[in-house]
Amino acid sequence: MNVRRNPYLLYVILLPLILVVRYSDGGLFRWAFYNLLFYFAVPLGIATLMGFKRKELAVQTGKIGGYKWALILFIATIPLSIYGATIPAMKDYYPIFEYSSWGDFFVKELAVGAIMFAHEAFFRGFLLFSLARRNEWLAILAQDIPYALAHIGKPGIEVPYSFVAGIVFAKIDLKSGSFLPSFLLHWLGSVLFDLLCVLL
Repeated sequence: MNVRRNPYLLYVILLPLILVVRYSDGGLFRWAFYNLLFYFAVPLGIATLMGFKRKELAVQTGKIGGYKWALILFIATIPLSIYGATIPAMKDYYPIFEYSSWGDFFVKELAVGAIMFAHEAFFRGFLLFSLARRNEWLAILAQDIPYALAHIGKPGIEVPYSFVAGIVFAKIDLKSGSFLPSFLLHWLGSVLFDLLCVLL
């Protein structure tokens, strides 16, 4: 098998990293470090060694269209976020960290941002884009199924919700050519949801 620029081999090599991240321990900042290491730095290094270029992995700024869709979806999902923040299971789970002040809250939201940056780079960048050159819908499902399964252990509604979100995120990013639109949508939506859980 030719290992150079083989998207299927890249997918198989990277997939076990999900378990590495899932079973890493430590507090929020250590978890952010593990995510950046195993979901971004290591996959980027492996893919580069295999001959993939950054633009083939969505590691670039991308086109403005994806960002416009991300903004539209962020605004459109605000009512859903407000409703979700009233569900007891969600309020008990979020935010995922304890905080001592508003300053501490926002510093920890930056750490959550680093985690979500790494997640979007891994699932919507490395797993999605290399395969999408061969078969777009196969690539979308190939990144979305493990993405949804990675939400097991969170409030039950998150698994089906994340499955739908993973498809939407993938389509936005494919339109843009970058994983950054889904990162911004995911992170800003998360910050808003955490604030709603605290304030409502």
